[in-house]
Amino acid sequence: MSNWLNLLGLALKSGNLITGESNIINKIRQGSVKLVIVALDASDNTKKLYHNKCNYYNIKCLELGTIDEISSAIGKKNRVAVGICDAGLSKGLLAKITK
Repeated sequence: MSNWLNLLGLALKSGNLITGESNIINKIRQGSVKLVIVALDASDNTKKLYHNKCNYYNIKCLELGTIDEISSAIGKKNRVAVGICDAGLSKGLLAKITK
């Protein structure tokens, strides 16, 4: 498993990771989310939804990993997207991803 996937599990345990479309969209609107990661194999409509919301609210949105990789990293089934709510953790994730 990649280092950035390990950080997703850590984010979940620390309470700084949210899942579920409505939860992520609501937290984006509230300004609580610092980074959104969408699976590469998500549907085009789902990708467009997250990218449009993130662009409007000035939040970084990345397409990484598959649904299975993201789901197994956080120990939940069929997770297409995750939101990171902690600024430090999102910077750490971006550093691991771009490394």
